[in-house]
Amino acid sequence: MASESFDNRKGILWIDGQFVDWSEAKIHVLSHALHYASAVFEGERAYNGKVFRLHDHTYRLHRSAQILGFQIPYAPDQINTVTMDLLKRNNLMDAYIRPIAWRGSEDMGVSAHSKSIHLAIACWAWPSYFSPEARQKGIKLIVSPWARPAPNTAPTAAKASGLYMICTLSKNMAEEQGCQDALMLDWRGQVAESTGANLFMVKDGQVHTPKADCFLDGITRQTVMGLARGLNITVIERAIMPDELAKADEVFLTGTAAEVTPVGQIGDWTYTPGAVTAALIEAYTQTVNS
Repeated sequence: MASESFDNRKGILWIDGQFVDWSEAKIHVLSHALHYASAVFEGERAYNGKVFRLHDHTYRLHRSAQILGFQIPYAPDQINTVTMDLLKRNNLMDAYIRPIAWRGSEDMGVSAHSKSIHLAIACWAWPSYFSPEARQKGIKLIVSPWARPAPNTAPTAAKASGLYMICTLSKNMAEEQGCQDALMLDWRGQVAESTGANLFMVKDGQVHTPKADCFLDGITRQTVMGLARGLNITVIERAIMPDELAKADEVFLTGTAAEVTPVGQIGDWTYTPGAVTAALIEAYTQTVNS
């Protein structure tokens, strides 16, 4: 059975300063963001009624907007207060939260100086990005033909909607081949990330992860790196070439939606979720629920 369409759900959203019924949250078809990808967003999770690292997510939302050349007309504290109120109005304790800011529809054209800035926040119950069965044995990834762009070709430090076009293409391709996600390399041919999560590999008890110099330095990524060091696990940020993944003992992804997800296969390389991944899953679960 197909999941419920996101334009036909029950609940309350917040848009441009007002709480509205889910079905009443609309934008015009000539909005600049729809045509030219001038939008930034966040993905957040609430556990037991608390949004994990809400301040950091809201700060990054503002920072992403600044990178795209606009200012969100609501202060971080206002956004945080609205987020918590929205969870209560929807009677949600465990939820996914999606704030998004975008340029409006005052006129049509690439130039964006005259466009108004809008902000909306939605939240809904979303237990897991990947199925429990896939997470238990490790998800399967293809290697995407699309590469993460160089920092001088795209605003790679922003969580901007336009950067996800190649992620959609890559994930669709993966699912068509019976996999759950795709590994993306960068323009240099180095390992970057998956379509919506950061990547880690374990070798000889040490955790290695690509340096985030052309993709988002995820908040979950930062959290898991800190947890690993707290468990006396060495964490190394460096350039990783694809053939190194053939020798990895374990591989896992991290992200707000993905949380900590074991990887069982990338192309022809296979892995068994092991002790390091299990320890970090447990540590992360305890942290977000504390």
